[in-house]
Amino acid sequence: MRGAGAMQFDVVIVGGGPVGLAFAGSLSGTGLSVAVVEPQDEATLAAPAFDGREIALTHLSQDILRGLGAWARIPADIPSALREARVLNGGSPYALRFDTTGRQASELGRLVPNHRIRQALYEALSASPGGTRLLTGQRVTALETDVDGARVTLAGGGTIAAKLVVGADSRFSGTRRLAGIGAEMLEFGKSMLVARMRHARPHGHVATEWFGYGETIAMLPLNGEASSVVLTLPPEEIARMAAMDAAGFGAEITRRYRNRLGPMELASTRHTYPLVAVYARRFAGTRLALLGDAAVGMHPVTAHGFNFGLHGQDTLAAGIRAALAEGRDFAAGPVLRGYEAAHRQATRGLYLATNATALLYNDTRLPARLLRGAALRLGNHLRPFRQAVVSRLMEETGGPARV
Repeated sequence: MRGAGAMQFDVVIVGGGPVGLAFAGSLSGTGLSVAVVEPQDEATLAAPAFDGREIALTHLSQDILRGLGAWARIPADIPSALREARVLNGGSPYALRFDTTGRQASELGRLVPNHRIRQALYEALSASPGGTRLLTGQRVTALETDVDGARVTLAGGGTIAAKLVVGADSRFSGTRRLAGIGAEMLEFGKSMLVARMRHARPHGHVATEWFGYGETIAMLPLNGEASSVVLTLPPEEIARMAAMDAAGFGAEITRRYRNRLGPMELASTRHTYPLVAVYARRFAGTRLALLGDAAVGMHPVTAHGFNFGLHGQDTLAAGIRAALAEGRDFAAGPVLRGYEAAHRQATRGLYLATNATALLYNDTRLPARLLRGAALRLGNHLRPFRQAVVSRLMEETGGPARV
């Protein structure tokens, strides 16, 4: 699909977040011309602000970032080892534990701030040889696709013609909507607050997820005597917590976390997010693909949202590279359907299991409370179950998927 006066690219990526930037980087060296359309200005992409989110990167995700040249751009003192994960329920001290016992690696993964990942991906892409143009301060307002190509219209009136459009623009994706692709959306009726806390007692690089009654608190271990708190409550309670003064907030988190890490104090800005899970009904269409949260937006309880996004773009890029190597149309149906099938297989089971877990552990009725406690004890005694979960958390081996 070509038009007079339209800018011409092989691939247009809508969304300059970490998955969009990673995908642009994955296409580096293919000879394809790539445009990234992003509403934020380039200065914000180059130096993104702290947003509260700490990303638990699997071993495979770290390998992908290394291959993109981004991992080396994250200062060595930033990634924090995740050596064990514990799940607690209600007032019981009993914990379901996941660790690396019997494995070569000493870590389940590493925690890295989201804004540091974004900055590293931007820097790596900027250093890569040509092929990518950042169209910042721009929004896509219209989208057309057919078997010959695609055309997007920008808010300022400009147009771009391309062979492939890729939506990587959040779980509330405008690209998905413009393409007429529906999505399963599950609203949990809760909001999430994230912030960094300093505390008196060492965390031992153990992450905890504590499901209370009416609230959920995760503590993610950062380097030094600090953790990232992820607090889930009804929206009005989250708004109240976000508005508290720093001293009151620290005391409240200490109380809610039952003094497990001793007195705590706020060490960063606070950020709030709605809790909504999203699963697109299709990940691909004619000359179109969805990546990242536009395809699969996860509840944070299993910490796999960004990992899925990073792996999905790797899968699609591998399919494109294979098609180019064989002289095939890189944006044709077989390539996009192959990506969709592979990504659906990789994500669907955990997406459903995550939602079921979140719903169960947010249910305060007596039958659910009994089931919650029994599930933790059963999980600890089922070694194959724990090993399967650890394998999913770690993803020690693997590489680019091939479709």
